[in-house]
Amino acid sequence: MAIKSFQGRRAKEVSKKEYDAPILVTDYMSKKLVTFHPEQSILEVMEAFAKHRISGGPVLDDSGFLVGIVSEADCMKQISESRYFNQPILDKSVERFMTKEVETIPHDMTIFDAAGVFHKNNRRRLPVMQDGLLIGQISRKDIVVAALKLSAHNWK
Repeated sequence: MAIKSFQGRRAKEVSKKEYDAPILVTDYMSKKLVTFHPEQSILEVMEAFAKHRISGGPVLDDSGFLVGIVSEADCMKQISESRYFNQPILDKSVERFMTKEVETIPHDMTIFDAAGVFHKNNRRRLPVMQDGLLIGQISRKDIVVAALKLSAHNWK
């Protein structure tokens, strides 16, 4: 007499994803960015920060390539220097104050890896790149929001 299996018919094995929710940087990054130009005055940058309620943004050249990032901290440096040397703020360009060596992250990085980059380097925002072009920006707050959304999906 043959041995009969009581397991029943097996379902086809489907490749299982580790997470059901979106976990990539591109799923949570900001895509509509306020960008700046190296020759733009630092006063215009400060006005844009106030108008758009942002604390920094990427600096792009004429070809649209990322050449730096400017932040409120860079503006504080300008304000401090102009007061110390008793000079107006108007005549200084972004290029003089921006951070030129910008750390970027790839578009297909997970938010967990991005959180590690934020923790390691103490940055507030990171430009997101794809094929050498700027496609967005992700902030520490975006990572926190993503983690909250994921906890509702997976971490029960």
